[in-house]
Amino acid sequence: METKRDLSISMAQANLIVLFLSIPVVIAQFALFILLHGTAGLQPTGNLAALAAAVLVGVAIHELIHGLSWVFFGNKSWRAVRFGFQWKTLTPYAHLTEPVEINAYRWGGFLPGFLLGIVPYLLSLVLANGNLFWFSVAHTSAAGGDWLVLWLLRKVQAGTQVEDHPTRAGCYVLEP
Repeated sequence: METKRDLSISMAQANLIVLFLSIPVVIAQFALFILLHGTAGLQPTGNLAALAAAVLVGVAIHELIHGLSWVFFGNKSWRAVRFGFQWKTLTPYAHLTEPVEINAYRWGGFLPGFLLGIVPYLLSLVLANGNLFWFSVAHTSAAGGDWLVLWLLRKVQAGTQVEDHPTRAGCYVLEP
């Protein structure tokens, strides 16, 4: 008989933990950028509304990357992915409705923050681009919940099947 070990935390808990863990990360991002380019480089260029819109569109893309990753790495159908928004905690989500191998799940958790947070941040450092900097800071912080889940799953062995939790941050580990 298969059992489910719960490796999840509430969305509210995740948001609170991420809020406090994001502070030193954001400080480090600011410090390195300012060290390389000074405070003038932080100035966004162009329309601030367009930058804000890009960040919001990035949130939707973030969730889409979760789904794409699970479909690709987990060999799942798009029918297995659900998207939504938890109003109580103001948290958008992508939810995989079928069990998947842990490494496919991990890729789905890692890629949004990497592609929308870390890569634009590195580009902002190379290009001295304030717009990329602000976009990356927002998305590095937004990915904190995903990286918190990856931390919760750090001891789960490759090959193990997991089932995304339907309402909380994390998943069930399926054990024989």
